Amino acid sequence: MDLVFKSSEVTEAFSGQNWEKTVFGEFDTALTSKSRPFPCVFGVAGFKADRLRFAFPDPLTPETLAPILKSYLAQARGIGPMTSLVIFARPGPVQSFDRYREQFWDLLDGLVALDDSPQPDGVSRNLDDPTWEFSFGGEPIFVVCNTPAHVMRQSRRASSFMITFQPRWVFNGITDSDEPGVQRSLKRVRDLLEDYDLIAPSPSLGHYGDPANREYTQYFIDDTNETPACPFHRLGEARLQLVKEG
Repeated sequence: MDLVFKSSEVTEAFSGQNWEKTVFGEFDTALTSKSRPFPCVFGVAGFKADRLRFAFPDPLTPETLAPILKSYLAQARGIGPMTSLVIFARPGPVQSFDRYREQFWDLLDGLVALDDSPQPDGVSRNLDDPTWEFSFGGEPIFVVCNTPAHVMRQSRRASSFMITFQPRWVFNGITDSDEPGVQRSLKRVRDLLEDYDLIAPSPSLGHYGDPANREYTQYFIDDTNETPACPFHRLGEARLQLVKEG
């Protein structure tokens, strides 16, 4: 069975009324709504151009997620700009933000521990550094987590635990561009975000490489605007130590 699906393949891959089709259908509705436009215009454009890819690992663990992420990265550059990998977990009882945050960072920590690729050049291993980014398979990747616990921040809400992996290169020509058209699109993202959410945009949102920016603070943003604490010094170290001790 394929690990990664195009949007058109989801319905074909999962027969009957099941959770995979349900969570994907809600995602589809959110991104294509005309009455309530989703703030990330680049993600919406990528979805409409069939450049997003989807996976439904069950259970969702580092061990089930690693081959999916590896498969996606092998094909990502051939898909084109504005691509992302969206991971859905099986829906369950709504948990607290702390539990979802712990699950999210445990997944990233486990992925790094399973990855034997060298660290990308120029990317720090220290999370508390402006050049740090989650990396896997030699690729720096921006990561976003959505959960059912989100209420105030509707742009981060999903009916199941959801993670989006965006290769860093998809932002080339966007976050580093002074082109008027790109700047208008970025302003539209900010304006839509203010209308979409019931809370002001997080002060953690920033640009990669800015000395004041920390990427990890943008990965998991809850329903407050408090700056999150750094979850790890370096990803992968704790799990690797457990393996060595075992």
